[in-house]
Parts: sequence; structure tokens; C-alpha cells
Amino acid sequence: MSPKLTARLAGACEMLEGATSAYGQMAILGQLVTFDNAAMTAANILSHASMVWFGAALSVTGVLFHIGWAFLMYQLLTPVNRPLATLAGFVIVVGCAVQAITAVLYVAPLLILQAGGSLGGFTTPQLQDLALVFVHLNHAAFDTYLAFFGLWCVLTGILIFKSTFLPRVLGVFITMSGLGWMLFLLPPLAHHLFPFIAGASAIGELPLQLWLVIMGVNAQRWYEQASMSPSSAIISYRR
Repeated sequence: MSPKLTARLAGACEMLEGATSAYGQMAILGQLVTFDNAAMTAANILSHASMVWFGAALSVTGVLFHIGWAFLMYQLLTPVNRPLATLAGFVIVVGCAVQAITAVLYVAPLLILQAGGSLGGFTTPQLQDLALVFVHLNHAAFDTYLAFFGLWCVLTGILIFKSTFLPRVLGVFITMSGLGWMLFLLPPLAHHLFPFIAGASAIGELPLQLWLVIMGVNAQRWYEQASMSPSSAIISYRR
């Protein structure tokens, strides 16, 4: 697989991860959850059970696309600096693991509310409160994932900036996006500044997506930076 094709697949995975994860975790839950009203949240979840399962499926799909995106970017950026690319890969593997946990927590409130006799020792208000606790846990886990994602974006931005086969400005933009997501290390501050973080994310991630999908990379410069001939680079990719 050539570096140009690798880049285009990475861009496609980036687009699909953003669409599935954001819609599942933000759009769907945003319609169902009222964080200060357990009874209303429980009623919304029970009356839209199929939507909850759909959102959970989107969250799982987002994790798979993110793993693909991270692996392809590792393949693409390893010639720039292998230790830094490996560190970035480790960071995003941890981030994707946390992201996968959110998919499990996603359906926990629905399962609690539908448990019936198995949780018969709880009153209805207690079940509603317990379901809301898991909603908050999902929210906290997703915040943690975003902080890891932000660090990965910063490391990836540095690699892109140091590369010769991608425009350096893309590295600057994705680093800015990553610094914004890293604010989720302090969730109250990040939630307060979320419109600005989302704006930085759009500026950082959309140009990278489009460049990877449409332009790919400069293959000749990739081979040069990898200190390989095109034939040996392809062999290395296959290995």
C-alpha cells in the first residue's frame, strides 16, 4: 500500500470517526439527557430505547474507525521520528480504550431502567438516580478520552510539522486543536470554553481530513524522508 493511499484511507477514517463518535455521544445523548433531572432523563431513555442502542453502536463504530485512523497515521508518520510516532500510538491506544469504555457506559442507564425484578430492591426514584449516575460516568469517561485525543493530536501535529511530505501548516492547525481538547483535563473549564474548543477543532481537523483524502502525501518526499527507494518502502509496508 503506497503512502498516498495510506494517507487517503487515514483521512477517510478520520471523517468517519468524527461523524459516528460525535453523533453518538453528543447529538443523541444531548437530546435524551437532562443532567439535573433524573426522572426526565429516565423517561427519555426508556421511550427512546432504540435510539440509545443506535447511539451505542455508533460509539463502538467510532472506536473502530479511530483505531484504523491512528494505525494509518502511525504508518505514515513513522519515517519522521519513530520514537515520537510510537509514543503517539501508545497515547491513542489508551485513549481508544477509554473511548470503548464509554460505549459500555452508554447503554448502562437503559439496562438499569429495564432491569425490572433483578433490581427489585430499588425504588423507581432510586433506579432513576442510579441511571443518571452512569450517565455522568459516561460523560466523565468521554472527557478523559478527549484529553488523550488532544495529546495525540499535539504529538501528531509535531510529526506533521517535521515531515517533508505534508504541509507544515496542517501540523500547526492540528496541534492547536489538540491543545484545545487537552483542556478536558479540567472538565469544568473545558465545558465553559467548549465553543472555542470546537472552533479550534474545526480549524485543525477539517483541513487535515480534506488534504489527506484529496491530496494524500507527496510520495517522493515520503520515500526520501524514509531513506528508502520506492520498492523497498513498499516491501516495508507489506511487512
